[in-house]
Amino acid sequence: MHAIDQIFNHQDFSDQDLQDARFENCSFYQCRFNHSDLTDAEFINCKFMASGDDIGCDFSYATLTSASFKRCNLSMALFKGARCYSLELRETNLQGSDFSRASFANYITPKSYFCSAYITGCNLAYAELGDLLLEECELFDNRWRGANLTGASMKGSDLSGGEFSQDQWGSFALQGANLTRIELEGLDPRVVDLKGVMINQWQQEQLLAPLGIVVVE
Repeated sequence: MHAIDQIFNHQDFSDQDLQDARFENCSFYQCRFNHSDLTDAEFINCKFMASGDDIGCDFSYATLTSASFKRCNLSMALFKGARCYSLELRETNLQGSDFSRASFANYITPKSYFCSAYITGCNLAYAELGDLLLEECELFDNRWRGANLTGASMKGSDLSGGEFSQDQWGSFALQGANLTRIELEGLDPRVVDLKGVMINQWQQEQLLAPLGIVVVE
């Protein structure tokens, strides 16, 4: 399926096989993709919410393995329980989106897994991302302010250039993460485990301030 410049109103794509589908400059208003298979599907410059609406599209329990969204508006979209391994989200508005119980992990055994996600240049303000496993993923240049990250693990991920609010530090695991180009105000190394994290030289002053250490050049 290949659609260009089309508008879909209240359309139900639930349980459909949309593998390898490609949508360009399309608009989806209150559409349902529940349990649909969107493996390797591509969405480019698409809108998933009408101006003035407070409800986005529903991707609950969809298979989004290796799916790609580039320069899209996915505000208020529901991704509850979706299979998101290797999902690509680039320069996309995800404000208020809900990823409750979504999975970016591929499990080898119940306790052995590896994650894959490419989320870059996105607005994740006020998104629901609690308890997600996003370890060793590409997550740079995102806006995270106001998002719920409680219990999430971003160990080893590239978080460089991200925007975080002070109250988010300590709510998620970030050992081994790349924290370069991030304002670190409020990040207390006495409280947050920073083992293996990468920072720029200029960030030392912010990181050591809670310890009462003054950095001079």
